[in-house]
Amino acid sequence: MNSRVPPSQRLPSPANRAAPHGVFFVLSAVIALACLIAVYAFYVRTSSGQYIDESALEEAAGAQRAIGAQTAKFLDALPVTSVVIAAVVVLFVTLVRRRWLAAAISIGSMVAANLSTQVIKAALPDRPDRGVVTLDLNSLPSGHSTVAASAAVAVFLVVSPRWRPFAAFAGGTFAVFSGLSTLINQWHRPADVVAGFAVVACWASLAGLGVMRTGDSWNVWRGYGRHWASSRLWPLASLVAVLLSAAMVAVLLRELTPEGGGHVSTTNYFWVGVSTIVLSGYLLCLAGTLLFGGEARKQKDRPQRVHSRPSTPSRPR
Repeated sequence: MNSRVPPSQRLPSPANRAAPHGVFFVLSAVIALACLIAVYAFYVRTSSGQYIDESALEEAAGAQRAIGAQTAKFLDALPVTSVVIAAVVVLFVTLVRRRWLAAAISIGSMVAANLSTQVIKAALPDRPDRGVVTLDLNSLPSGHSTVAASAAVAVFLVVSPRWRPFAAFAGGTFAVFSGLSTLINQWHRPADVVAGFAVVACWASLAGLGVMRTGDSWNVWRGYGRHWASSRLWPLASLVAVLLSAAMVAVLLRELTPEGGGHVSTTNYFWVGVSTIVLSGYLLCLAGTLLFGGEARKQKDRPQRVHSRPSTPSRPR
């Protein structure tokens, strides 16, 4: 009796399975949770954080007068738009690729993130008095930002590894624009948006481990650059956005210090808030792309067979 298993039915070795380092996903979730706590501790519990956050919200009035009407329409349609985009893509991939379990996990992460945001927002006490004129009602995390980011994550989780670099950048751009719109319309402070992103990142990390481990057969790729969606340009674009926004935060804040000239801010804090949202959003895009790309199974190129033509005997002269 032949006990050999065909190559197509063999299980991947532990060294070449999806998510071989599951602890990385757990660590990512812990880091996201720590960032959420740090954002709350600084921007809500300290006078400096409250002042920076509230000043960004007040200085957004100029942007609100200029483009507030357009962004308000986008925000009104955002919840339904996000759910529809996620549902259509997830349903399409599920029906075509039969990724039922991955679809359930991705939708579950989306629901969990949004429920967590509402529970956290309701459970946190009013903002403490730190000498900053601000609304006492807690608004952290941002529900709109959570909806947009969690919809992007749901799509990111169900698509194949070669599509994830593009899905991360496109979904991240959608989430960043959503967060910026809430600031421009003075619905949320920058810290509310960043906190919403952190909630989504925490659940995305845990869901990602489940998707990778239960979808070992399709979480495989040949690396960056084999398809336009897996081009290195996508994570590179996220990296550029992170570096530029971080530099802008540093420059704008330094202008307000005595060493930087002690300027009186009219728009500095607003642009600091904008840069903070961009920085956090694209940093998560970059981290997700690198984590999932590094933990996907590696498919090696098959060596091409060289068919040598049989030599024809020479005719006798």
